[in-house]
Amino acid sequence: MSSNDPVAAFLVEAGDLLDQVEQDLLDLGHNLQDSDLINAVFRGLHTLKGSGAMFGFEALAAFTHHCESAFDLVRKGKAAATAELVGAILAAKDHMAVLLDPAAPKGDAAGEAILDRLRAAMDDEDTEVVAAAPVVAAAPVKPANAGWHLRFYLPGEAMVNGLNPLGLIDELRELGEARVAVLRDRLPPLDQFDPTQCYFGWEVTLHGDVSRDDIDDVFMFVIDDMELQLEPITAEPEEVAVETVEAPSAPVAPAAAAVPAPAAPATPAVAKERPAENVRVPAERLDELMDRVGELVIAQSRLSQIAQGSAHAALRSVSEDIERLSSELRDTMMVLRMVPVSTLFGRFRRLVHDLAHETGKTIELITEGESTELDKTVIERLADPMIHLIRNSCDHGLETADDRLAAGKLAAGILRLRAQQSGGEVIISIQDDGKGLDRDRIRAKAEGNGLIQPGQVLSDPELYQLIFQPGFSTAAQVTNLSGRGVGMDVVKRTIESLRGTIDIASKPGEGSTISLRIPLTLAIIEGLLVRVGEGHYVIPLAAVEECLELSLEEDLRSRGRSFITLRDRLVPFLRLREMFATGTKPDVFQKIVVISTGSGERVGLVVDQIVGSYQTVIKSMSTLHRDVSTFSGATILGDGSVALILDIAQLITIGQQQEERLRAAG
Repeated sequence: MSSNDPVAAFLVEAGDLLDQVEQDLLDLGHNLQDSDLINAVFRGLHTLKGSGAMFGFEALAAFTHHCESAFDLVRKGKAAATAELVGAILAAKDHMAVLLDPAAPKGDAAGEAILDRLRAAMDDEDTEVVAAAPVVAAAPVKPANAGWHLRFYLPGEAMVNGLNPLGLIDELRELGEARVAVLRDRLPPLDQFDPTQCYFGWEVTLHGDVSRDDIDDVFMFVIDDMELQLEPITAEPEEVAVETVEAPSAPVAPAAAAVPAPAAPATPAVAKERPAENVRVPAERLDELMDRVGELVIAQSRLSQIAQGSAHAALRSVSEDIERLSSELRDTMMVLRMVPVSTLFGRFRRLVHDLAHETGKTIELITEGESTELDKTVIERLADPMIHLIRNSCDHGLETADDRLAAGKLAAGILRLRAQQSGGEVIISIQDDGKGLDRDRIRAKAEGNGLIQPGQVLSDPELYQLIFQPGFSTAAQVTNLSGRGVGMDVVKRTIESLRGTIDIASKPGEGSTISLRIPLTLAIIEGLLVRVGEGHYVIPLAAVEECLELSLEEDLRSRGRSFITLRDRLVPFLRLREMFATGTKPDVFQKIVVISTGSGERVGLVVDQIVGSYQTVIKSMSTLHRDVSTFSGATILGDGSVALILDIAQLITIGQQQEERLRAAG
């Protein structure tokens, strides 16, 4: 489909609409009496039905009509909103998404099963509304002093975009008694007539218990581009004989229950102030633009290097301008790629809702820090690992209501998702107030699998990291939600591929917290360029804590121990020259770059020279070097040479292992 295809635009809008309906339904499940949410769900279903029919999705429109009719009864007070109804409409929403996919099978069995569930959720006297096909209700008797006079012209390209004006007229007729007249005052001369344009207007006199919102719903898709004038009808009070009409498939409210809509001043709809406009851009275009910005940053670095070695003042001036502009462009591009974490957290409300029903537990989901922003690519790749972690927390972390009450807790388990920014990282934590990790069971399983030696001393964080080993599980029985540890190795690999780390904290009987530390972006970072031997390396600047000088005498004195004392605390350090086997002699005055993670672990890296800060465009490692754990990527320097980007998490792990070995030997 082309980017200008109206059907493609409809599919995108319909997906967003279904997501919003799902969020409103989940909110309604917590407050079944909220009329605003009931009306919001009804409007969403009504819009989806109308737009689906407009673009040829007849099966979607017919199926959605049943759900819309059910919620119409609820909003009119003729049926009650129940948890069963919310669950049925949630299942219907999933089926609507299937009906939107042209490649998906459109069997009637699934839809009929959902409609049966919907009928069961409604009262017996109201089930016929979802069992019958859509019909046009008989025109209601005109109430006194209620109605509207409409005069409207549609956009000229309305029919080209798939809009059927007769469908709008039919929807107005469904609202009440309508008299329609066609306006031909804008018809052009025959030689200027364009058959693809809509030149007609319509004048409608509408009597009935109709609100301004009902009329706005009819014109929802074109109200910002059309001309619409509304005037309330004020009629003299008169006695009206009411005849009762039996219409079981479309119940009509009795006249005594009708409340006239409040009179509103005649105001053209076009006078309404438009909100800020957004533009949809395909993700591939953003990725392509990001690649171009990355190449520009590399070219700018090379230009700066040439300018620094030149005595040409004009060249240096141009280089500074290019550097400033490329920096601003990079920052702008980074903002374009950033999306709030709420787009990620919002996906899990339905997941937790379904898991609560599947496990028979009462689970309350709390989200914090939803305005925190992350690169869109990171958001997409975080979805699957977080789904697995949430499933484990709900299935194995949180107890049943009876077990929680017996332990002195509230019956409802709390699952808390929190996001916060810390320097160049975002920390996303999944916390539950369940029974916590069983330290003894994890150790027994690890010893049984040969992962650790019997009696080996491990701290709690080190022991908990064992659950990320392939095939590791402490669950007594395997469920369809998996045991804690099953698949956790995939979670760890995914987080590490994002240059992130995982921390676990747990207290028996109080719950567990899994924290994911993720860089803000995967494309461009600020780095510290260092030299080791004749090679250059980049250290992510967000991880750099401080830089110290290591003289040759101190280097020789620390041989065999590799520790420095930093503010009364021993910090291990790694000699990168030895680790990378450069085969060169150390500089007289070496430097130690102290790096750290947000959890407090620190390691020093011994380098020969600190070149300075460097704006780094990250390139993926080749297949040949992908298994080298100490590097997370590479970048191209201004002179065209390649510098490897150090993997902070792996280096800190190596430093801690070295520290443990020295302590054990001592």
